[in-house]
Amino acid sequence: MTEWIEIGTLADVPPRGARCIDTPIGRIAVFRTADDAVYAIEDRCPHRGGPLSQGIVHGAQVTCPLHSWVFSLQTGEAQGADEGRVRTFALRRAGETILIDAAVALAAAE
Repeated sequence: MTEWIEIGTLADVPPRGARCIDTPIGRIAVFRTADDAVYAIEDRCPHRGGPLSQGIVHGAQVTCPLHSWVFSLQTGEAQGADEGRVRTFALRRAGETILIDAAVALAAAE
């Protein structure tokens, strides 16, 4: 059975923006798209360590603010000619509440 941890509400994350949470495995950015989908990825670009939470959200992607690398919020994969990947974390919504999969976060720490 999956254990879910509450991390906030939809209103806590600006549309087409992000909110960060600090966890034992590092900083995670929770993104909200224009259509209110939510995604969680690590808040560090693999290229130069840029804070992805400060990037531009477009569709289900985010552009790194430092060197314009684009990452899928769904898969964490770099888009276009760029290569690399960021970790993704499972989220769930219960009404307006956002929950993160505790098992995924714990497994990523090992």
